Amino acid sequence: MSSLPNPPASLGTRLLSIDALRGLVMLFMLLDHVRETFFLHRQVSDPMDVATTEPGLFVSRTLAHLCAPVFVLLTGLSAYLFAQKHGHRAEASAFLFKRGLFLVVLELTLVNFAWTGQLPPTLIYLQVIWVIGLSMLVLSALLWLPRALLLGLSLLLICGHNLLDGLHFAPGEALHVPWAILHDRGWIEWGEGLRLRTSYPLLPWIGVIGLGYALGPWFAREAEAAQRQRRLLRWGLAALAGFIVLRLLNGYGERPWVSGETWGQTLMSFFNITKYPPSLLFIALTLGAGLLLLRALERRQDSGLIRVLGVFGAAPMFFYLLHLYVLKGLYLLAVALLGRNQGAYFGFDWLGWLWLITLLLALVLYPPVRGFARLKARRRDLAWLKYF
Repeated sequence: MSSLPNPPASLGTRLLSIDALRGLVMLFMLLDHVRETFFLHRQVSDPMDVATTEPGLFVSRTLAHLCAPVFVLLTGLSAYLFAQKHGHRAEASAFLFKRGLFLVVLELTLVNFAWTGQLPPTLIYLQVIWVIGLSMLVLSALLWLPRALLLGLSLLLICGHNLLDGLHFAPGEALHVPWAILHDRGWIEWGEGLRLRTSYPLLPWIGVIGLGYALGPWFAREAEAAQRQRRLLRWGLAALAGFIVLRLLNGYGERPWVSGETWGQTLMSFFNITKYPPSLLFIALTLGAGLLLLRALERRQDSGLIRVLGVFGAAPMFFYLLHLYVLKGLYLLAVALLGRNQGAYFGFDWLGWLWLITLLLALVLYPPVRGFARLKARRRDLAWLKYF
């Protein structure tokens, strides 16, 4: 542990906790992507079918639900801290716009190639990097709003977008493409040989990134840590309580939960929520848990584990690209050596292998991620490093 980088004193424990939470959810993401690589023969739906999904697989997938909401929220929060550091929203707005465009291009090129292996592509999945990029583009304009107005708009998008669930436009209609990008997960035909899948509809994610920016003053230099932690506790518990109440009502924005043959199936049904697009209940559960985790990490900033997680969170895009290509290489190697033992796929029969591989990959990827994080901290004169 003595080799772990210490954060500069100017960063404070509030920023270490942000990096640590980002690192934690990225490890959950790693687990989910290991599942999507070596468990393709047992794919899960959205929401999941609790009658056919074993508890271990359900938990593995549900943990990954934290990733996108927490990461997008922290993106908005980091944008506020960037604006505070540089003294003006104009610089933050410009950076958000440029980095948003960078992420959109990255999704269409390096990220999509890591998933499909196609060049030129015939299929492009517009996933989390795409929606983070678009959300940053939108936030680059919205951050000029008064904080109260931005907060109100963000909560309106988060809480109200499910009212639009019944609105659909068929392929060929004028609003099909924009609505598929904004809210209605679907397919976009682009010419003769290219299809795009809008896996992450944008509208609710604008609300999440705006909410993160609006929470920024809690983490300002002059903010008191004790008051911040009280707020994180209060609002985290409030979000979870809201989730429980709305879920018990069995109505808005979600399929009803049902009593199963066992208490385990009933519990799984209760927490079986919709990610594409994220329902109000999905966001309430994941952000409620995220706020509580952020508080817990800040209160334990001296732990070596927190510093390890902070390393993963300090170079998020580098880690993201690295782990995708490592997984792709491992899968191709497994197919070459062992064949496709699960019909069209190579895959493991035992769920425990997913957790074991995730742990081993985290250990293997840690040194290069730490090296890149140190490079970012040392070479602040290299502007392009900020994009990773």
